[in-house]
Amino acid sequence: MQNRVLLVEDDDELRELLARYLTNQGFTVREAANGQDGLTLALGQDCDIVVLDIMLPDISGLEVLRELRAATHLPVVLLTARGDETDRIVGFEVGADDYIPKPCNPRELVARLQALLRRIAWDQKTDLNAARVYGDLRVEPGHRRILQQGVALDLTATEYEVLQVLLAHAGSVVRKTDLMQWALGRRLEAYDRTLDMHISNLRRKLGNEDPPRIETVRGLGYSYRVPV
Repeated sequence: MQNRVLLVEDDDELRELLARYLTNQGFTVREAANGQDGLTLALGQDCDIVVLDIMLPDISGLEVLRELRAATHLPVVLLTARGDETDRIVGFEVGADDYIPKPCNPRELVARLQALLRRIAWDQKTDLNAARVYGDLRVEPGHRRILQQGVALDLTATEYEVLQVLLAHAGSVVRKTDLMQWALGRRLEAYDRTLDMHISNLRRKLGNEDPPRIETVRGLGYSYRVPV
């Protein structure tokens, strides 16, 4: 079955270019030229993943994302202005799974979408009973959720991937390069703070403990410390 992508972009030329490329790569594409139409289509659950421009003519992409996150964990990739780090940081705080700066390379966009969808599909094929417990956290791969003291954490698709990789290597250091590849499906590039933003969000959602259970190992990566 073809993966369904919703493309929310007000630049007609760019939207048509990306839609044509995505279609040629085997995606079923639905399009929206403004935030309200995009939000309506996304909430209708007629797509598997959303590509969302931040700068839209009616309501901002960030506001669309906020409303989406209040209702669904549908994976979202943001299109941001190149070099605008503030938008990217806020996007991750609101619940974006990844971002691509504009003007974007259609081939890179396809690679990002396929990597995210592959990870989701893999977990959905996992034995529903293959739960794993790490202290007060319980990972249920078949349901793609992690519970803390019996309550499901409100995680994005990418936050789930990052945390479950760290948990699988609890007590050991996971190098940033490896975590980026395993959890996000791409190489770590210079000045890319995507992973840092996801770690910051996870620490907050886990309770902002002191010391944090996700520890930074300077110059190497991160380590998950199982609370005693």
